[in-house]
Amino acid sequence: MPEVEIGFSHEQVSLGTFRLLELPPDLCKLIESSVDDPNLAIKGGPDDDAVLCTPDRTYNIRSVTLSNTVLVVSPSTSVDVDGGEAQVVIQDSLSELLELVPAVPKLHRMNALLKEHEWEEGHEDDESFGKVRRRRFTLDEARTELQASERELAKALKEKHVLIIDGALRPLSPSYLHKILELLLMHLVSLSQPTDAASVLELTRSLEYEHEVRREVTLQVMRWFGEVDAADELWKMDVGEVVRQVGLGILRRHKSDPISEEDFMAKWNTAVGDTFVSHTSLKLLVGNYLCTPSPFSSCKLLSYFPCAELPTDPATRFADLFLTRARWKAEDIAPYLSDIVVEAKELDKLLLKYARALTDTDGLWYAARVR
Repeated sequence: MPEVEIGFSHEQVSLGTFRLLELPPDLCKLIESSVDDPNLAIKGGPDDDAVLCTPDRTYNIRSVTLSNTVLVVSPSTSVDVDGGEAQVVIQDSLSELLELVPAVPKLHRMNALLKEHEWEEGHEDDESFGKVRRRRFTLDEARTELQASERELAKALKEKHVLIIDGALRPLSPSYLHKILELLLMHLVSLSQPTDAASVLELTRSLEYEHEVRREVTLQVMRWFGEVDAADELWKMDVGEVVRQVGLGILRRHKSDPISEEDFMAKWNTAVGDTFVSHTSLKLLVGNYLCTPSPFSSCKLLSYFPCAELPTDPATRFADLFLTRARWKAEDIAPYLSDIVVEAKELDKLLLKYARALTDTDGLWYAARVR
């Protein structure tokens, strides 16, 4: 094995120039398999903890102290004449490395950034976009400012029903979305269109001419709730997702005014029509409602309580949950934690940290952990 002589550089060395980054196996594989640019980006503002984003995942960057110092060296430009040994020069010394930990995308700022940009019925054109002209928040800005991968951002825009109009992000108001979906279901039936190959032209034309819904809005809604082919000719509707969203539109009206399960199901069945009534089920709405017994009858009362409106910080999320209910059944609390964990095994860690388990004849319950 050749011997190497290590020396210090005669030039001034700026310590802290280098960082040692440990790659998890999946990220290492991505870099090794990328022919050109693996498309990695470090994102975060002055007040944010930095994250690293791949095309489809987000990683927290965490500093870990090393038990031994690591030296960063480079070949020397000179050679020892007497010994003929190769020389390397110390460029930096490191006592920590950066570790990458899979994380949920940090998209909590999106709601605040888009709060006053909602696209509502009757207020869609640029001239009626508020009394005061506001700076548009564009898709390119979202890619730069929000701490999420491209795939995670696209998923969030779809789930939050954010339109892209002339490059600007415009959340579609829940009431207008509900109306558009009901119109699509109605015209599917009236035009005798199959749910797995409906004519995009006929549906968008019907909504535009008869109900003044812009074609680009209808088309984006169709993409959120199904698949539109490359030529924008046929729509394969996701029946379950459309029916689910119609149910949420009705449930949203009962946040502080609970509705009986029987009355809610009757309204939901009427809204989707006889053709789709077989698809309605409360299982579709898990994580969006609370169910409590009525004090006046044997029926159950439903109230709107969406997971999407809860804080993303785990400690605050648990505080809100236990303020809402003193204790939760295990199967009821799980849907309200699914969006703040990357893997299922992390759910158990969160419950162990922020809740205490109780068991009785009704099964497993969780209550707030006393600190």
